[in-house]
Amino acid sequence: MKISIATGRRKTAVAQVRLFPGTGKVIVNNQPMSEYFSVEIYRQIALRALEVTKLEGKYDITIKANGGGKSGQTGAVQLGIARALVALDEQLRGQLRDANLLTRDPRMVERKKYGRKKARKRFQFSKR
Repeated sequence: MKISIATGRRKTAVAQVRLFPGTGKVIVNNQPMSEYFSVEIYRQIALRALEVTKLEGKYDITIKANGGGKSGQTGAVQLGIARALVALDEQLRGQLRDANLLTRDPRMVERKKYGRKKARKRFQFSKR
């Protein structure tokens, strides 16, 4: 039984993914995926790597996701699953690379600057 472990990150979210042969059960933080990611689009994005490689239903996946919000965790899970698949079978790298699933999204929230309302937004200018 070949088990693959990988880590995915997005924004401030981190997802630890365990992939092992099975029937397609996906557990996120000890809950079924449909319960944890209640929005359908999040489930589709998270499992996109399996869809691209046509491996839906072939692996059971256990995921520990923390930090960030649901959207960031979704991206982290997506990257984690893609990396775990490559660790299992190097032949899948090309397919996943073409679908842009192996690239870590570097975008982070910009920090707030002093003398400003937010990171870039300024306070209202008053001439008088």
